[in-house]
Amino acid sequence: TGKCYHTFRGHSAEIVCLSFNPQSTLLATGSMDTTAKLWDLEKGEEVATLNGHSAEIIALSFNTTGDRIITGSFDHTVAVWDVCTGRASTSCFINQLDISKVNECKAAMQCACLCVQLWDAVTGTHIATLAGHSKEVLDVCFDYTGQRIATASADGSARVYNAGTKQCIAKLEGHEDEISKVS
Repeated sequence: TGKCYHTFRGHSAEIVCLSFNPQSTLLATGSMDTTAKLWDLEKGEEVATLNGHSAEIIALSFNTTGDRIITGSFDHTVAVWDVCTGRASTSCFINQLDISKVNECKAAMQCACLCVQLWDAVTGTHIATLAGHSKEVLDVCFDYTGQRIATASADGSARVYNAGTKQCIAKLEGHEDEISKVS
């Protein structure tokens, strides 16, 4: 119908990323104002403001159960938040990053380089480095089962990695220019 159910107001700067929880009951927004906010979709109300980053939040995602949310910021940190309390449970230092999906407490992050870093999103422990591109990795995402990780690169290729073995299982080549997004 095109009907607008709610307009969410509360950030003091542009919203640059958003994510629905798996149950579609909450919406998380990340902003240039350095905060993330959780919104109740049924009531149209703000549930929590997640404070702790010192620079813009550029990426966020819920985990598969919806009880945690991970945020990435230009302050070079990643934080994992408890959705019920609104408190950061873990924070770790990372170079510039992009977060595509959090699945089973793992986060894949590209850090303005030729590789992707795989991290445990709860403990902040580095799990693996996924390499193979000849130019900067521009995007990364998990598949919906958490078994594969896809990457897009300025080298004009995409790659698919097995999340368990961390091995490249497919090289997708044929574009004449960079691939900026993968899904």
